[in-house]
Amino acid sequence: MRWLVTGAGGMLGRDVVDELNRRGEHVTGLDRAALDITRSETLDAALREHRPDLVVNCAAYTAVDDAETDEARALRVNGDGTRLLARACAVHGARLVHVSTDYVFPGDAHTPYPEDHPPAPRTAYGRTKLAGELAVREELPESSVIVRTAWLYGVHGSNFVRTMIGLEARRDTVDVVDDQRGQPTWSADVAERIADLGPRVGPDVHGVFHATSSGEATWYDLAREVFRLIGADPERVRPTTSAAFPRPAPRPAYSALAHERWQETGLPPLRHWRAALDEALPRIRKESPS
Repeated sequence: MRWLVTGAGGMLGRDVVDELNRRGEHVTGLDRAALDITRSETLDAALREHRPDLVVNCAAYTAVDDAETDEARALRVNGDGTRLLARACAVHGARLVHVSTDYVFPGDAHTPYPEDHPPAPRTAYGRTKLAGELAVREELPESSVIVRTAWLYGVHGSNFVRTMIGLEARRDTVDVVDDQRGQPTWSADVAERIADLGPRVGPDVHGVFHATSSGEATWYDLAREVFRLIGADPERVRPTTSAAFPRPAPRPAYSALAHERWQETGLPPLRHWRAALDEALPRIRKESPS
């Protein structure tokens, strides 16, 4: 089976390529410089050259705050580019795993959002990612899956966990918001589940899957756990509210996602976030700049 990963220079894209290589799969990873999904001619050329059976789309415009003032640019990548990619997959007979986000929901729930909950994004970023989801469903209704994830951290690139490691070394105390709740998720765990799910995509396995860790936490909870695991005093992390860190794009107050659809595939949902963090943290510290 031949795989093609778009957005392979990003945190999740790199992990997907690494996981597929680890399994001995035939995988080609293309970053933005090698493949711009907003250009149909480059998509056609890439799929003709690499002839993938499966495409994993990790390419995205992810600047959540910038999207508030430049929604057209975000839509060009997250909506229009995703549609072009899905169309190219249809032409070349490739199946598609498309990565999406919790931001398609309003963030006002009190229990985890099921996969079939009606989307209602409150941000430009969320609207553009929802446009991508709809494009995938329209172009590849029975040969695609949409994998929503959230609160990602990993070995590659900047993320909250790496930020907390750095702040612990530089500050006596760190203020972290305690009024946003979600599921801290290790990108390597998502990559593993994508590698499991991809070969099953087809008439019997398509639609939306949620790939976030089990359990829930606030950013404050996560920061305290990072401090504890690196041998620092968790009491140095102080709770605060979102009002202390105003942002152009409002952050969802509640981002937890439900995971029922995994039962249909015989695959388990992702493990608890604390167990994943315990394994991930030594690798992240090893790769973090001193």
